[in-house]
Amino acid sequence: MHRIVHAEVDSDGNLRPIEPLELPPGSRVLVTVSSETEVSETALLSEAALRRDWDRPEEDAAWSHLHPAS
Repeated sequence: MHRIVHAEVDSDGNLRPIEPLELPPGSRVLVTVSSETEVSETALLSEAALRRDWDRPEEDAAWSHLHPAS
């Protein structure tokens, strides 16, 4: 079973879960580090224009080989 656990890194570099977390010794975890940098205004403004271009039947056909068969 997978679950998402939010955590912070303390001043010593230790990972500290935000909420209590009990795991048996030897448990394996996968840690994803998220960067909370600001998104540029240009990227936000271009999103709508790109969406219009990408959401076309021609684009779906061009990339169809990457989609698994349904």
